[in-house]
Amino acid sequence: QVQLVESGGGSVQAGGSLRLSCAVSGYFYSSYCMGWFRQAPGKEREGVAIIDSDGSTNYADSVKGRFTISQDNAKNTLYLHMNSLKPEDTAMYYCAAAAAVPRWLLLHQGQYAYWGQGTQVTVSS
Repeated sequence: QVQLVESGGGSVQAGGSLRLSCAVSGYFYSSYCMGWFRQAPGKEREGVAIIDSDGSTNYADSVKGRFTISQDNAKNTLYLHMNSLKPEDTAMYYCAAAAAVPRWLLLHQGQYAYWGQGTQVTVSS
């Protein structure tokens, strides 16, 4: 089993920044694909940023140039650096992991078996 615990969410004004963290524990392998998803009220959960086992990254068009995903393998921690935040970024953000995901499905939530409980991000205008 893989345990994922998110932190770092909060309230910020538009244009501000936040850094989300996801602590990873359990039977986790470096070959896993890791990512961040978000879900706003009344909307489906969507992929935000993914980092594959080879270190390659993939972003949703809506966050490209503003968000950066990274990982610290020594600390078993995944990060999401969010800059130039917009009100439409308001959502619950989830960390997720999967053993293997086809490249064309990296942002699809159905590919991920392990999920954290989420951390709320609220951006006010």
